Formats: sequence, structure tokens, C-alpha cells
Amino acid sequence: MKYTAKDDLAVKTIRALSVDEIHNANSGHTGMALSAAPLIYTIYQNMKFDVNDPHWFNRDRFVLSGGHASAMLYATLHLIGFDISIDDLKHFRTLGSKTPGHPEITTSGVDAATGPLGQGLGMAVGMAMAEKHLSSIYNKDSYNIIDNKVYAIVGDGDLMEGVSHESASLAGHLHLNNLIVLYDSNRNTMDAPMENECDDNVAQRFEAYGWNYLKVNDGNSLAEIDNAIKIAQDEKARPTIIEVNTVIGYGSPLADNHLAHGAVLDDAQLQETKKKLGYDYQMFEVPESSYQVFDHVKEDGQKEHSKWSDMLKDYLEKYPELGGKLVKNINNNVKLNFEENESDVPESESTRDAMHHFLQVTNESDLNLWGGSADLGSSDKTFFDDDQGFQANSYDNNNLYFGIREFAEGTAINGITLYGGSKVFGNTFFIFSDYMRNSIRLAALMKIPSIFIFGHDSISLGPDGPTHQPIEQLEGLRAMPDLLVYRPADYLETLYAWQDAINQNEKPVAFILGRQNLPTLVDHRDEVASGVAKGGYILSEAFNSKPEGILLATGSEVSLALEAQKELAKAGENVRVVSMPSFERFLEQDKDYQEKVLPKSIKYRVSIEMASTYDWGQFVGLDGASVGINHFGESGDGDELIKKSGFTVDNLVKTYLNIRKK
Repeated sequence: MKYTAKDDLAVKTIRALSVDEIHNANSGHTGMALSAAPLIYTIYQNMKFDVNDPHWFNRDRFVLSGGHASAMLYATLHLIGFDISIDDLKHFRTLGSKTPGHPEITTSGVDAATGPLGQGLGMAVGMAMAEKHLSSIYNKDSYNIIDNKVYAIVGDGDLMEGVSHESASLAGHLHLNNLIVLYDSNRNTMDAPMENECDDNVAQRFEAYGWNYLKVNDGNSLAEIDNAIKIAQDEKARPTIIEVNTVIGYGSPLADNHLAHGAVLDDAQLQETKKKLGYDYQMFEVPESSYQVFDHVKEDGQKEHSKWSDMLKDYLEKYPELGGKLVKNINNNVKLNFEENESDVPESESTRDAMHHFLQVTNESDLNLWGGSADLGSSDKTFFDDDQGFQANSYDNNNLYFGIREFAEGTAINGITLYGGSKVFGNTFFIFSDYMRNSIRLAALMKIPSIFIFGHDSISLGPDGPTHQPIEQLEGLRAMPDLLVYRPADYLETLYAWQDAINQNEKPVAFILGRQNLPTLVDHRDEVASGVAKGGYILSEAFNSKPEGILLATGSEVSLALEAQKELAKAGENVRVVSMPSFERFLEQDKDYQEKVLPKSIKYRVSIEMASTYDWGQFVGLDGASVGINHFGESGDGDELIKKSGFTVDNLVKTYLNIRKK
């Protein structure tokens, strides 16, 4: 493509609008918005998208990993014609605007919420994995029904974060040649020049990962950047990173100074910057040609969309079953009912084994389900039987081998989910969920249905000791807004929890599973079937009369609560057992239902859970008690440790009787 003075003016417009946004808001990040404008301009000149349908499935994806440069992204999207007006730019970083401080997927044209550095790169890797997987399943001769690229812009900070190392290693191993990353190499961070913090040789690093490395020496040369992108588009076997030498705060008085990173230009600095840029327009004024330079890209994108729609019609006629499955998955119209096939249930089974079974059942349905583990799938049973794994020569397989890369795993899961057309899960031991926490949080913020399956849920794993025994993790996940957490008590609760999770698309889900066999609640099947999706329910009513107390439990401790209920009945104490597999689902229920399960009139309550107790106060109240663990565990026999920690029928009975005496 030949670039002209009109293209140069459009880049100046992106830069000018960016600093106008930041100046007007008196908040933002000037440095990267000025340095990376040529990169984002050239990327969008090479992308396939439809401004009239920002979610068109076969569009190219773009991720701004350095989300602090959001002003630059919004300016670009405005010029292209996405639903972002000049008025929206004027409301940059204000409450309720379409232009928040860091990109969010509620903004037209934004494919991923970014900000925590490195997360965007990892999500871009996940998007590229999704394209490879789905295209290998659905593409047929003459029908490249899924065929797109994933672009990302990263900065120095992104590449220093640990997640970038894991994600880049994974992408190289998988030969994701559909991934094109432009590196805004301005050699500055917020606190200092890069030389004070990092001496990495980016070329050697990425080549060692198996990437195609390209270099652009002049960050303002659209032709050089474009040529590098064209080479990357033709790459057959490797992801590509294009290092572009840029100047942080380009054109401003703070150019090539780390202080430009988060600077807000004052009136004089703003005018000086525009003068150096050669941009002779007022604040938020845009020359008409800066809109026109995107006309051909928009037209080409709409033509591509139309061609794709016609191809899809033909595809559905020639491959009706496969095409129907694709359309249902793209539109999230696959709903599953596991109960239909679960007439026989085991007498006892661990929740990890139950989950393994339901993964196999789901894999036989129309749902595109895939996923894997950070090298712990064989322990947590999170794998598909007879599947050799998603690899460069077998992208159609469903088992994902993330290796020991929890950081990359979490981001990739989000990227795959954002791409659409499938459901995906990631797994590790529950204690290592801390490595993935930022990704889980972003999934919750975006309200996307990423699935996180965590095994080894408590101190029951014994000899591995406190480094592997989760204590505060469960409470920590429950504290996260818009995350659905399930800790099921048995095979049946796992069934109904999985069914609830897999059929919803409004929020991410975390499953907390154990490895010890648990008795199946067959005598309470009706209660389980109707109660699990409500988060908390009456599992076993008091035996002889109206309940005077309540035992509340989750996971493996539910069966313990049922045993304690029997012993208390012998002592003349009538208590109800409430299973609470999901706090979040229970708190979504109306007040009448909550009152039915936990009547305010019943003050004597004991919660039972092998984890920290602080989040149980909302349910047991000031008159209740919690049997839990507010200290780190120990190394030793799991059963002995459980008893030492107070998880025995005798201790539960004693705890309940003590609060009755108060």
C-alpha cells in the first residue's frame, strides 16, 4: 500500500485527538498515545472488520495490551467510524462514558478489556489459539469459514511482565502464525528509562521462543511498518513480533523522556506539541481527509462480511450438521441437560472424578468445549479421554497443554472466550489460582463465561503441606464481583453446578473440587436437583419438629454436617442442614427464598468449611459460629490433619451445643 500526506495527517489527527482527550480530562497517558499512533493506524489499514457489525465473527481482532494508551485507541475508532463520537472523546475518563480510562468491551470496537500489563498479549494468544482450533474443525475445501488474524500492540512494560514470557513461549510452541504483535519500543517506563530496569534482547528472546522477529527502525514510517505487517501476514509457521523504534511522547516537550508516560500536557505544552506535529486545527477539530482515509478499509470490510455471509449460506447447505453446530455455538444457543443421561449414579466419588465424567459427556454434545491444565490435568482429571492434544499439527483436538504456565493459561482462557464460538476451561491446583487471579478478575470485569476448574480444594491433601493447602483462596474468589464460585458436595451437586455454569453466558465460573471420595446424596436427589442452581438450599430438614438451628456447609463438609445432624437429633437438638455450593447464586435469589432457607428467627447456626471463615459471618450472624481454618495448614496425613483442625462430628456437635448455651 502506498501511503500519502493524507495518511500522515490522519496519524497526526490520532495524536492530536489523544492529547486533546487527556488534556480535557486532566487525566491519562500521553507517552504511548503519541509514540504508537503510527502503529495503530497501520494495523487498522490492514485489518478486516465491519463498523456496522463490530462483533462479526470472522473479523480480525485487535488488542491494545498497553491499555493506558486508550485515548489513542478511541481516537482511531472514532476516525474509522465505530460508535464513538467527538462528544464521547470529550468525555474521556468520565463516569458513564463510552471512553473509560482503560479499554472495556462495552465500547464499540474494543475486543478485550486491558490495563494490567501483559494481560492483553496473553488474551491475543488465546484469540489466535481459538482461530486455529475452530478453523481446523469447520473449514472445508473452498470454505475458509473461519479465517482471520489477531493483532496486538505491546509496550516495554508488557514485555517485562512475567505473563508475557509465558504467553510468548506458549504461542511459539503452538506455531500461531495468525498472531501479529507490534512492539512500541520507546525504551521508557513510568519511573525511568528502560536502561535502568531491563537489558533484555527482545530479538534473541522471541527468536528463542520460536517467533518471527522483524525490526522497523523508523517508528514514523508508515511504509516500513506496513511492509513488516505484510511479511507477518504471509508467515506460514510462526507468530510474528515487529519491534518498532518509537519516541515516547513524540512531538511533545517531554519527548524521549520517561516523564511523558503519564503526563497531562498543559495549555502551552499542548500548543507546542501540535505545532511540532504540524497540526493546525483547534481542540477536537478533525480534517475531513482523516475520516476519508479509512473509507476503503470500511468498504473492503463490509464487502468481506457480505462475501462471508454468502459463503456461510452455501456452507450450511453443503454441511448442514457441521454448519448448524457452528452457528449454534457462535450464537451461544447450545443448552445441555445432563439429568437426562444420569439415571445411574455412583455411591461415592470425588468431585474431580465427577467433573471428569461430565467433561466427557459434554464433549459428546454439540457444544464446542475444550480446555486443559497447567500440567496438572492428570491429577485433577481435567482432560478428554482419547484426545492427543491441541498442537501445531492437530489444532482440532480438545486437550490444551498449557505447561506450567498458570499466568499464560488464565489470559489465554479469556482470549479464547472473547473470540467466541466455543466454551473453554483452564485448570490448576486451587492454591495456584493466585497466579491466575488477575485474569479471573478481568474475566469478571468483562462478564465473560470463562471457566476455571481448581482441584485439591483443602487441607485434605495432607502431606504436601501448607504450601499446597488453600486457606484464604476461597474467600478471596468469593469477594470478587461478578464471579460465580461453586464448591459442590458430591457427584450430584457437581452435575447440577456444571449444568448451570455451562448453560449461562453472563459471568465467569470457578469450580473448587476435591480428590477424596464423597458419598453421593442419593437420598436427597430431589432437593439437590432443585437447589444447586439457587446456590443454597435445604438439603435435610430437622427430623422431629420445627428446626431450632442450622448447619451450613459446602463441599466435602456437607456429608459431615449430615452426620452431625443425626448426632444432634439423638441429643434432642433439631437442626436443619443447608448446603451452600454457591454464595453468589444464593445471594441472587429473592428475599423470600433466602428467608425460607435461613429464617431470621433461627439464630443458632454453625458453618462448616475447610477454609477461612470470614465470609461466613453474613450467614451465621453474631449468634452463630464457624468451624473453619484461619491459619496455614501442616504437612501430615490428611485424615489426621482434618481431625486436628476440628472437622469431626464430635466437634461440630460440641460447637453447636456451646452456642445454644449462650
